[in-house]
Amino acid sequence: MTETQPQDHNEPHENGLGVRLNWLRAAVLGANDGVVSTAGLVVGVAGATQDRGTLVTAGLAGLLAGSLSMAAGEYVSVSTQRDSERAALAMEKRELAETPEAELVELAGMLEDKGLSAEVAREAAAQLTRRDALRAHAEVELGIDPDELTNPWHAAGASFLAFTVGALLPLLAIVLPPVAVRLPVTVVSVLAALAFTGWWSARLGEAPAGRAVLRNTAGGAVAMAVTYAVGALLGAAGV
Repeated sequence: MTETQPQDHNEPHENGLGVRLNWLRAAVLGANDGVVSTAGLVVGVAGATQDRGTLVTAGLAGLLAGSLSMAAGEYVSVSTQRDSERAALAMEKRELAETPEAELVELAGMLEDKGLSAEVAREAAAQLTRRDALRAHAEVELGIDPDELTNPWHAAGASFLAFTVGALLPLLAIVLPPVAVRLPVTVVSVLAALAFTGWWSARLGEAPAGRAVLRNTAGGAVAMAVTYAVGALLGAAGV
C-alpha cells in the first residue's frame, strides 16, 4: 500500500505551498497598487502646486483611503470564500453521515481518476475514511484543508500593509527631495519599484519577466503622465 502514501502526505504540503504563494503574490500586487495609485495622485497634485503641505495631505489621504479600501475589499472577499468553504464542509459531513457507502465509492473513484488502479484506489479510500473521512473528502474532493481555512482578518491585514508599504515610496519621493528634483526623483523611484514588482510577480507566476516589467512600468508611466497633465492644466486654470 505504499503507492497511496505520497497522496496522503504530499497533498497538505502542496496545498500549503499554494496558499503561501497566493499570499505572496497578493502582497506583491497590493504593494504595486499602492505604488501606482499614490504616485498618480501625488504627481497629479504636484502638477498643480509645489506646496509641500498640500502634497503631504493629498498623499496621506490617498494612502489611507487606498489601504482601507483594499483591506475592506479583501475582508469581504475572503469572508465569502470562508463561508463557502464552511458550507461545503458541512454538506460533506452531512453526506458522510447519511450515505457513507456512496461517499466511499465516490472517494475511490476520485483516487482512481488521479492515477491509482481500481484495487489500490478502493483500499486507499477505505484507509483514508477510517483515519478521517471528512478530511479525506475535503482534501481530495474539495481541495480544502479543514485546519487551514482562509482567514479574512489575515487577508485584510496583509492587504492593508502591502498597499501602505507600496504607497509610502511615491509619497516620500515627492515630499523629501528639493523642489527642483522632486518630480524626476519620484518618477524614477516609482518606475524602479514597478519594474521590481513586475519582475517578482512574473517570477511567482513562472511567466516571462520582460513583458510583465514592461506592462507594469508602462502603465505606471502613463498614469503619472496623465495625472500630471491634468494637475498642470487645473493649476494653470487656477482651479
